[in-house]
Amino acid sequence: MYVCICHGVTDKKIAETIDNGARSMRDLSQTLSVGKQCGKCCNCAKKILNEKLIAIVDVTDQVA
Repeated sequence: MYVCICHGVTDKKIAETIDNGARSMRDLSQTLSVGKQCGKCCNCAKKILNEKLIAIVDVTDQVA
C-alpha cells in the first residue's frame, strides 16, 4: 500500500528501511523523504515504525 503518495513510498519500503537500520521518523525522512512535502503520510509512517520497532524489541527480548 502506498503510504506517501508525494514520493511513491510504500509500507513495504518503509518496513525494509527499518529492517536496514532506520529507528526514527528523521531516519525515514532522510532516507525516503517521508513527510517532507504535504505531511499526510506521517501518522501512517509512524504507526509502521512503532509496530516494527516493537517487533524488533520483542524478538531481541526472546533471544536474550
